[in-house]
Amino acid sequence: MSNNESMEMYLETVYILESNHGHAHGVEIANRLGVSKPSVTKAIKYLKDQGYVNTQKYGTITLTEKGRELSEKIYNNHHLIERFLEHSLQLSVEQASSNACKIEHVVSDEMLEAIKSYLKKNNIDV
Repeated sequence: MSNNESMEMYLETVYILESNHGHAHGVEIANRLGVSKPSVTKAIKYLKDQGYVNTQKYGTITLTEKGRELSEKIYNNHHLIERFLEHSLQLSVEQASSNACKIEHVVSDEMLEAIKSYLKKNNIDV
């Protein structure tokens, strides 16, 4: 897993947890990603140093504006690819989600636009 891919996975996870609960905690991130708590601590420190997250007392983690913008893009790309895989290749929701998670880190902006066009042309919500 590349550093960029790892960073994106952490940001997307914080985004999902923050959207659901208003914030994230390291334990929740570790559980969702299947990594150790020390790995989360190291990654969150890196993301904080890069200006993507804020950390508060009691381990609360929230996105900065910069982090929210990037994580929303990552999250939306994941769902765009997932919808494409479900509708064009007839993959199950689980298979589409699993594959989208891998693809979202390497796909070009041009390919994302092509996927979006395909879905719109076929009257599939994006």
